Amino acid sequence: MIQNIETITQEVNDFIIENAEALELYRLKFLSRKGSISELFEVFKELPGIEKRDIGKPLNILKSLAEEKFNSHKEQFENTAVDLSAMVDTTLPVYQNELGSFHPLKIVENELVDIFNSLGFDLSEGPEIEDDHHNFGALNFAEDHPARDMQDTFFIGENVLRTHTSSVQIREMERHEPPFRLIMPGRVYRNEAVSSRSNCFFHQIEGLYVDKGVTFADLKQTLYYFVQQFFGEGTKIRFRSSYFPFTEPSAEMDIWAGTETEENKRLTKGTGWLEVLGCGMVHPNVLKACNIDPEVYTGFAFGMGMDRITMLKYGINDIRDLFVNDTRMLSQFKGV
Repeated sequence: MIQNIETITQEVNDFIIENAEALELYRLKFLSRKGSISELFEVFKELPGIEKRDIGKPLNILKSLAEEKFNSHKEQFENTAVDLSAMVDTTLPVYQNELGSFHPLKIVENELVDIFNSLGFDLSEGPEIEDDHHNFGALNFAEDHPARDMQDTFFIGENVLRTHTSSVQIREMERHEPPFRLIMPGRVYRNEAVSSRSNCFFHQIEGLYVDKGVTFADLKQTLYYFVQQFFGEGTKIRFRSSYFPFTEPSAEMDIWAGTETEENKRLTKGTGWLEVLGCGMVHPNVLKACNIDPEVYTGFAFGMGMDRITMLKYGINDIRDLFVNDTRMLSQFKGV
C-alpha cells in the first residue's frame, strides 16, 4: 500500500498541466470518483485497524498534494481567461434579427403538393438538364415542331434546359409499371422576352395518372377538386378545347376572375376568364414510347405554371417581383 502511495505521489508531481484540457485529464486520473487516489481510499477502508494508523497519514498527504496542485492550476487558468465582454463595443447600434419565411412560390408549391397528395398523388422530381428524347421525342413532338427551335429552347450541347416538367413523366413511365399517380413540381426554362408576365425561367407543377379505365371524366373531377381546395368553394371554371402533342384530346382550363375591376379586366383581357392550366388524356404515342400498352392502359396529365398561380393567389401583378428578393415583399409572408 505504501509503495502504491509513493508511486502515485511521483505521478502527481510529474504530471504536466499546460492548459485546461490537461487539467481535466489530471482531475480524471487522480481526483475523480474512479481516479487512482479514490481507489486507494477504497482499499484503505478494508485494512485492519493497526495498518490504517500507518497508512492514513501518507494517504491524506497525497490527497492534499493532488488537490492543491489542481486548485492552483485551475485558478491560474481562470485568471488568464479572456474577458470577451470587454471586447464588445457596447456603443454600437443593435440590429434585431428578423425571422425569415418561406418564399411565396414555395408556400404555393407546398399547398399544391398537399392537395394532390390527399388524392393519392406521389411526389416525383427529375433533372433540369434533359436530353432530346425525354424533353421532346417521347412526348410526341415532331422533328420540325417549333418548340425545338432555338428561339424557344436553351440548348447545352446536345442537351437542353427542360422546357417543361413533362420530361419527368417520361422518366417515371419508363421506370415503373402502371398504375401510378404522380405530381411533379420544378423549374423550367424557355427562351422568352422578360416582361411583367413572362420570364426565361419559371416554375411548373404537373400531374400524371395512368391506370386501366382512366377517362376524361376522372381528369375533370380531379381538377374540380383542386380548384375548390385552392381557390375556394364556388369558384367557377370552364374547359376549352386545345392542342398539345402529348395529349389527345387536349383542353385548357380557365377560372372566372370577373370583370368588376380594371385589374380583372386587364388580367383577363376583358373576358373575365383566366387560363390556369393545360390538360388532356395521355397520347397513345407517348404511352407506346414508354413501353406501356395503350390498348390496356389510359391516363391523363395536367400542368400549370406555379408563378401565375402564386400571382393570382396573392395579387402580385409583376412576375419579376417573385425573383428580385425584395425583403419588403417577402416579409409580408411571415407566418403564412
